[in-house]
Amino acid sequence: MPENTRPEPSRFYRWMVLVFVSIAMFGNYYVYDALSPLADVLKQQLGFSDSNIGLLQAIYSFPNIFTVVIGGFIIDRIGLRKSLMIFGVLCLIGPAITAVSGHLWLMAAGRLIFGMGAESLIVAVTAALARWFKGKELSFAFGINLTIARLGSFAALNSPTWARSAYANWRGPFLIALAFSTLCVIGAVVYWIMEVHAEENYRLGEASTDKVVFADLFKFGVSYWYIVALCITFYSGIFPFQTFAVKFFIEAHGTSRETGGFLSSMLTLFAMFATPLFGLVADRIGKRAILMMFGSMLLIPVYLMMAYTRVNLYVPMAMMGIAFSLIPAVMWPSVAYIVDQSKLGTAYGLMTMIQNIGLFGFNLLVGWANDYGHASAQNPVGYHLGMWIFSVLGFFGVFFAFLLRQRETGPHGHGLESITTATAKA
Repeated sequence: MPENTRPEPSRFYRWMVLVFVSIAMFGNYYVYDALSPLADVLKQQLGFSDSNIGLLQAIYSFPNIFTVVIGGFIIDRIGLRKSLMIFGVLCLIGPAITAVSGHLWLMAAGRLIFGMGAESLIVAVTAALARWFKGKELSFAFGINLTIARLGSFAALNSPTWARSAYANWRGPFLIALAFSTLCVIGAVVYWIMEVHAEENYRLGEASTDKVVFADLFKFGVSYWYIVALCITFYSGIFPFQTFAVKFFIEAHGTSRETGGFLSSMLTLFAMFATPLFGLVADRIGKRAILMMFGSMLLIPVYLMMAYTRVNLYVPMAMMGIAFSLIPAVMWPSVAYIVDQSKLGTAYGLMTMIQNIGLFGFNLLVGWANDYGHASAQNPVGYHLGMWIFSVLGFFGVFFAFLLRQRETGPHGHGLESITTATAKA
């Protein structure tokens, strides 16, 4: 049957596609966050320093500095289903290598391979959703996909509670992560089958990916670069903190590993439910730069509260959860108001590259800072330098959001502070 005479996939068929690519994302997010609750065990059983643990998390981000280019190229050349399969297999091979030995550099190699597949898997899933849902509940489909993915993070951070016995040995939690990584391959296999069937029986749209076109990098305005600067400072103040959060809660505040894991997962829990709500607020009131200033401002005191006081930890973590929900809900859509629609792939790809440079560098920096201060249960003061680093990042977030506000309320603004704006520049 000629393609132009075929029917479009049914709503049920499209939502089954969404379910299985989201399952792959669940496994992806679980593996990434499986390291944090294990940090103190690696220190006790394998003698790892915080610099070593920071390396294991940072090395995930290193290949991601380049995969938005390479991953997009692979997707364009060989197609979505083959790309998803390749990236899904890498997401399985990496955790398998990490779990096989307690040698630092072999574990790091596993995290590196996982990183090579994980971010490209996200790009491929994004492209798949665009292909199947463009013009048909695309925003809602993205929201559901992100919620299921973050459930993976929530499950990993709370694994000390539901898989307590596995933490008797460092390898146990990594084996659980390996089991969940199989979901990346299962999701890719089912997607392959469903896409082949759909291409034979339905009319599908073309896929689009986030690719970096270097000639366009000099065409973005000042407001875009303020948002990029806010992006790198914000995420560098959140994810590297989560790398050491459970260990910090145990050693500096005397919590159990189970409580520490739940406290860290509060960021994910808030984001799962509050991010769409904050997006609606921004659409209703505008004031996007002000909202990002407020979110960044919340991050300045929370780390110092945890470092210097015995405050109930649920208070600063709730404040962080609000920031973690608010800033992404406003920041990522803001790019679409500033950059030409034809350049959005380049803009988001570049933003992701720079974000991962920050995650790579600050995971290493904070690990070094903790070791420099000899951070431990006997010396919780050793965490103070790292907490100051995070607090200063919050200050810079406020600064860049302020500059964005000044720019957008001037003659070169794009309407970010208005209630109604165009969805993107034509």
